[in-house]
Amino acid sequence: MSMLTNTLGRYFAGRFLVAAVGVFVSIFVLLVLVDYIEMVRKTSGLPSASAITVAQTSLYRVPQLLEKLMPFCVLIGAMTCYLALSRRLELVVARAAGVSAWQFIAPALASAIILGTAATVAYNPMSANLRELSKRMEAELFGSAPGGGIQDAAGFWLNQINSEGQIIINAARSERQGVRLTGLTVFRFDTNLQFKERIEAREASLEEGRWAFKSVRRYSLDKPPIDQENLYIATTLTPAQIRNSFSTPETVSFWQLPGYIRSSESSGFATAGYRLQYHKLIAQPFLLAAMVMLAASVSLRFFRMGGVQKMVLSGVGAGFLLYVLSKVTEDLSKAELMHPIAAAWLPVCVGGLTGFLALLYQEDG
Repeated sequence: MSMLTNTLGRYFAGRFLVAAVGVFVSIFVLLVLVDYIEMVRKTSGLPSASAITVAQTSLYRVPQLLEKLMPFCVLIGAMTCYLALSRRLELVVARAAGVSAWQFIAPALASAIILGTAATVAYNPMSANLRELSKRMEAELFGSAPGGGIQDAAGFWLNQINSEGQIIINAARSERQGVRLTGLTVFRFDTNLQFKERIEAREASLEEGRWAFKSVRRYSLDKPPIDQENLYIATTLTPAQIRNSFSTPETVSFWQLPGYIRSSESSGFATAGYRLQYHKLIAQPFLLAAMVMLAASVSLRFFRMGGVQKMVLSGVGAGFLLYVLSKVTEDLSKAELMHPIAAAWLPVCVGGLTGFLALLYQEDG
C-alpha cells in the first residue's frame, strides 16, 4: 500500500499515465484525420457541406471507435513506459533499492483500474451521446432532399404487416435508437402482396400508432410522382421493437443499459447483446489492468540483456490473441452459446493470469 502513495509510486504512476494518454491522443488524432478525409470524399458533391461541419461530424464519430481500442492504448502505453524506465536504468536503481517488480507495477495497475472506471462511467456515455450528435449532423448533411443519402444506406431494414398490407422500410441512418430515421425508401404492398407504391422521404419519426414521414415523394406504376410535405402510415410497432431492430448495444450508454435490458425482456426480445455489453463495461477496468500485467511481463527485461524487440513483439502478439479471444467469446455470447458474464470476464482472466504467471516465472521462478 505504501508503494501506491510514496514518491516513487507516484512517479511510476505518472509515467504510465503520460505514456497511456499519449498513445490514446495519438491514435485519436490519426483516426480523426482518416475519418475526416473519408467524410470529405463523401460530401464532396454536397454544396451545403462546410469544412467545419464535416470536421465536427468526424470528431464526434471517433470517440466511440476509439473506445474499442482503449485496451491496446493501455498495452502500448505500459510497454513504452517500462521500456523507457529500463533504458534509463531507473528500474535497475529501483531493484537495487530493494523494490520488486510487483511493487513498481502496482501503481500502474491502480492507475489502469481508475482509467477503466472513468472510461465506463464517464467516457462511454459521452461517446454514445457524441455518436448520436454525429448521426444528427450526418442526417443534416445527406438528408437535405427527399431520399437524400440513400446511396449511403448502412443496411437498416424494417418490415411490418398490418391490415393495409406489407411495408418494407429502408433507412440510411437512425437516431435515438431507431425512433427517428433519415434517408428513407419505403416499399408498400397491398393485402395480396402486390406492389402498390414506392415512397422516398427525408425523415420519419415513430409516434404513437403511426410513422410520421416528412418531405415525401410517392412513386406508383400508373401515376406521376407526387410530392407531399407530410405522410402518416399506421403501425403497431413500439419503441422497444424498433430499438431491437435498429440499435446496437455499443450505441447505448452504460447508465441506460439496465433499462434497455428490462425493456427488451418485457417485450420478449433477446437481451444477450445488451447483457454482454453491460458486463464488458463492468469488466473494463480489470481488462486494462490485465493489459498492464501483459505489458510488464514483456517489458521489464534490461536492454543490456538483449532480445527486447522479440519480447515487445510477443507482447503485441499476446494483445492481438486476447482481442481474437474477446471477439470469439462475444460472438458465442450473442448467439446465446455462452453466458454473457463468462464471455465478458474470460479475456480478463486469461490476460491477467498470463501476465501474472510470466512475471512470476521471471521474478520468482
